[in-house]
Amino acid sequence: MSFKIAIIGAGSVGFTKRLVSDLLKVPEFADIEVALTDINQHNLDMIRQIIEKIVSVNNLPAKVSATTDRRAAISGARYIMSCVRVGGVEAFATDINIPLKYGVDQCVGDTICAGGILYGQRNIPVILDFCKDIREVAEPGARFLNYANPMAMNTWAANKFGGVETIGLCHGVQHGAEQIAKVLGIELSELDYVCSGINHQTWYIDIKAKGREVGKDELIAGFEAHPVYSRQEKVRIDVLKRFGYYSTESNGHLSEYLPWYRKRPEELDRWIDLSDWIHGETGGYLRHTTEQRNWFETDFPKFLDDAGKSLAEHKRTSEHASWIIEAIETGRVYRGHFNVPNNGIIRNLPDDAIIESPGFVDRFGINMVEGIELPIACAATCSASVSVQRMSVEAAVTGDIDMLKLAVLHDPLVGAICTPEEVWAMVDEMVVAQAKWLPQYADAIPAAKERIARSTVKTRDWEGAARKRVRSVEELREVAAARKAS
Repeated sequence: MSFKIAIIGAGSVGFTKRLVSDLLKVPEFADIEVALTDINQHNLDMIRQIIEKIVSVNNLPAKVSATTDRRAAISGARYIMSCVRVGGVEAFATDINIPLKYGVDQCVGDTICAGGILYGQRNIPVILDFCKDIREVAEPGARFLNYANPMAMNTWAANKFGGVETIGLCHGVQHGAEQIAKVLGIELSELDYVCSGINHQTWYIDIKAKGREVGKDELIAGFEAHPVYSRQEKVRIDVLKRFGYYSTESNGHLSEYLPWYRKRPEELDRWIDLSDWIHGETGGYLRHTTEQRNWFETDFPKFLDDAGKSLAEHKRTSEHASWIIEAIETGRVYRGHFNVPNNGIIRNLPDDAIIESPGFVDRFGINMVEGIELPIACAATCSASVSVQRMSVEAAVTGDIDMLKLAVLHDPLVGAICTPEEVWAMVDEMVVAQAKWLPQYADAIPAAKERIARSTVKTRDWEGAARKRVRSVEELREVAAARKAS
């Protein structure tokens, strides 16, 4: 088979390598064309060298191209993937650091909460530009596979305003399932489950181990007895006890989508674990992202050398993209969990929401399982976030700063911490700091600056309740060596 796949934001080097390696594991895809595009020429050159080496070492006829001309990369493509982070680490730092001045302590800040909402404001105009190019120059009927966060907002905007069939893809469901299998003492292949909700707030509403129904009490006992998860996943275990259902997302992620666990700094230690960033550390993902970028820059020759290994040594990952494309192109059916417009798939969530739920893929495309009803507490939590997402998308598309402020005001964690005056001041400050990535707010920036100049809202210089410093490349090497030795 010969067709073209474009990857936008291919400078996300490690992730792009994983996606392409997965694709090239499909025997029928040996002759595909992979078009890499990124605004960062340096990163693009690095990933081009890596992918070209994989193709060469494995004697594949696949074609690889790399260009900063996004439209050229998309031209003629049947599938387009997005892995972009608009504004990079520079903008991401303001997503975390400005809310801290107002008492909002985030671990990740890429889905909702103050950081996730502003991230969506940066991404959505760019996503709609991608859709315009797809409509105009991609292969007719091309599909857009979005990996970029905030997943629900990006996918919502692309489907409603972009005019392109867009599927949002995430790996949270797979990772949570791996945990469940471990605490039940079974192989992953022996676990069956239905997971449904919205991205990063998806719930395992039906679990079977070796065909046997698994109840709430058994799952709680398994997690509390696990020597690692009992320490790292305290928020998830608490929610499991109270809701009766396990959530897909890591401790750090989940803690910032809910209004109960991060609002009192003096209590945060009860709920987080600092053994790794993902378990609740203040600005943990920002630190991790910064460290990985620095490490990759320094150790690129090693990464390039690793690309010389045979694909026979690459175990195909659980990332959905290659499996979806394989199913559509070959007819081999694939079951996964996908982000799509609801339209009645989950009965007790709004029809316009982007939901994450089970579906099957074949030559006819993605076929979702309809008629799911979430447990009432799970639906209530999701509905709160859906309202925030809806307002955020509307604000991003129209450039309405008042709607943006309302979206942030209605965020569960922000609303538990900040007064309306503080929310208005925080959003003004974030929009001004990120102005170069927010063209839709250009007319609102001067007035925001004036309000900042005369603001009487008190802020503080605060690092958060659980901030850790960025480690050097040498320290990262030492940690990696220690892990390898153990």
